[in-house]
Order: sequence, then structure tokens, then C-alpha cells
Amino acid sequence: MPFQQFMSAFARDVLHVGPKIFGLLTGCVGIGAVIGAIFLARRRSAPGLENIIPLAALLFGMGLILVSQARVWYVAMPLLLLTGFGMMVQTASSNTILQTICDDDKRGRVMSFYTMAFMGTVPLGQLLAGWLAHYISLPSTLLISGCVCIAGAAAYASRLRTFRRQILPIYDRLGLREASITSRV
Repeated sequence: MPFQQFMSAFARDVLHVGPKIFGLLTGCVGIGAVIGAIFLARRRSAPGLENIIPLAALLFGMGLILVSQARVWYVAMPLLLLTGFGMMVQTASSNTILQTICDDDKRGRVMSFYTMAFMGTVPLGQLLAGWLAHYISLPSTLLISGCVCIAGAAAYASRLRTFRRQILPIYDRLGLREASITSRV
């Protein structure tokens, strides 16, 4: 997710805009994230989020790929909105499922590993992406980042059936699957 750290350079060097438009571009990511948060907040329970994760990651990756090809700010704005939406829905859905399915007495430990994996790898990704942007260009780095997101979404989707088999008994034990079914009726 180092795309956010690249936004100022992308705005200046690729889109050729100043700080005001850069603020609008960054705001579009935030607005997309808020729309994603509202989308998730309207859900009544966690079951089904596992199906949304690969779609959101696909949307995030497609957004990055399309933003990488934008050369004018008004084309980049809606694409960044899409990117922010996908990013928020994917990360918040993953976090929600993880916190829902882990036992109460293990939640702190599980979340510390999740935080370490999520936040601890960001600096490494930023370092790699910065190095790549230096050698192949910023738009190409965003393009590759989007492709990696899509590959991750595909890898997750390919294991979704197995993942669902593992978490459905937990949802049943917690009484979440019945609540999810009756809330739809």
C-alpha cells in the first residue's frame, strides 16, 4: 500500500499539479474509504465478508492499475475514490473476520500478530516500491502494485472454499450464521 506515500510525487511529476489538486486527490482516497466504511457498517454480521475480500482487493488492484495510467488529475480523481473504497473494504473486512473468529482469550495475541504482519511489512513494501519507482518509474510501480493486488485477490479466491469450510463451524458456534440468514429474510 505504498501508493499513498507516492501520491505527492505522482501529483507533481506525472499529473503536473500543485498542492491544491494534490489535496483533492488525497481527499478522493479518503472519500472512497469513508464510502467503503459506510458500506461495511450497513452489514449486520461478519458471515459473508469472506466473499467480499477478494472483490475488494480486485477493485483496489484495478484502481491502482488505472491510476497508474492516468495523466490528468480529473481522470485520476474517481479512480482514487475507487482505490480508497477497495482498500478500506478489504482491510476492514479482513480485520473484522479475524477478530470475530478468534477466541476471546486469544484475541490480543492474534491481533498483535496481525498488526505486526500488516504494519510491520509496510516499511519493507515502501522500501521495495521506492527502489522500483526509482529504476522503472512511478506509474510502472503503481501498475505492478495493482497487478500484485489482483494476484493476491486471485490467490485468496482460489482458497476461499477451504477458508469458508474452516470458519463456518466457528460462525455456527457463535450463532452468527443463523443471525445472518434471518436478518436477510
